[in-house]
Amino acid sequence: MATKGRPGGNEAARRSAAARDKDGASGPESEYDKLESTPLVGEPQDVLAGAREPDSPAVDLALSGTVFFDIVLTGLAAPPSSGTEVDADGMGSCPGGIANLAVAASRLGLRTAVAAAFGEDVYGDFSWETLGDQEMVDLSASRRIPDWHSPFTMSLAYRGDRSMVTHEHPSPVPLSELARELPQARAAFVSLSPDEELPAWALDQVKGGAKIFADVGWDVSQEWSTAVLEQLRHCHAFVPNAIEAMSYTRTGSPASALSALSEHVPVAVVTDGPRGALAVDQTTGETAQVEGLVLDAVDTTGAGDVFGASFIVATLAGWSLERRLRFANLCASLSVQHTGGSLSAPGWADIAVWWVQVHGDTSDHGRQLASDYAFLSELLPISWLPTDQRRASATIGLRH
Repeated sequence: MATKGRPGGNEAARRSAAARDKDGASGPESEYDKLESTPLVGEPQDVLAGAREPDSPAVDLALSGTVFFDIVLTGLAAPPSSGTEVDADGMGSCPGGIANLAVAASRLGLRTAVAAAFGEDVYGDFSWETLGDQEMVDLSASRRIPDWHSPFTMSLAYRGDRSMVTHEHPSPVPLSELARELPQARAAFVSLSPDEELPAWALDQVKGGAKIFADVGWDVSQEWSTAVLEQLRHCHAFVPNAIEAMSYTRTGSPASALSALSEHVPVAVVTDGPRGALAVDQTTGETAQVEGLVLDAVDTTGAGDVFGASFIVATLAGWSLERRLRFANLCASLSVQHTGGSLSAPGWADIAVWWVQVHGDTSDHGRQLASDYAFLSELLPISWLPTDQRRASATIGLRH
């Protein structure tokens, strides 16, 4: 990877002194302490406990994809223009890519398995340890690859959005080979592509009874091939954002796009950022539309993945369509308050804290939220006493 030349020692000393002047010495209120969010921990909550039988799949969610090593810089006024340098108020480093979904699902209690390639570099060490040891993701179908460096992404968060720069080489071991080792699951997640068919491992999961949940990436060609829609015949649910949904269906509104998508897949969901989400579930005959939750955003990286993982959790738990959408909206909104795509995903302790705050809000808005999310009372408050198992922290240098 190309690197930018850096100033000499005098400049480094100036930066260090300036940081001390700006941030304060080393007390608990220093700006440094604000760069990393403190992960909440608690007793695990298993929303599928009542559905687990001796012959049930050992895994709830199977995933396959690329794990990136992400470095996220937050608090930028704007991205740097050519020949300039800008300051960032915060930073975090964490596994990204398919890890976003894996961590989000695992923190909400799903038994999650991932097939991915990890380099035998320090980035690969960190990502493997974070996912396997700290986030309890099953990596038995994953592999460490010698003499291959981990895929890398730099994300710049500013003005409620983000830009990304990625560097990667294809894995010497194809994902299709790794994914064949995934255990049978209740559900599987795939990202559809107009250039490829639904992967064989996902079709094998369908044969074993799994529900396939799908989203789709941005089409850089701007062609929005209808081949993506043809693949939905294998899927249980499709969760694109509004722009993707309208582009693939050649429609002019999220509602029209949803109607068109419902002709291709049993459960169609269209997310529309702060405006919320709308969905149709033909298996239950439900339709629903919920407004978004607007919370202070630090980093929006991975919010869509958190929505998808939360929707899968709520679906496997058998909740109504409206509850599924509200729960997914809540989790995605909570995630943008922290740095890092995967490690910003909320767990049940985070949801419990938000629920307590809602009940303490006596305004009309607070009372409306308490009514809309009343179903959380069936799950919370839960016993989330501190445990020895800590959630991962979004920094490669501050490891527990």
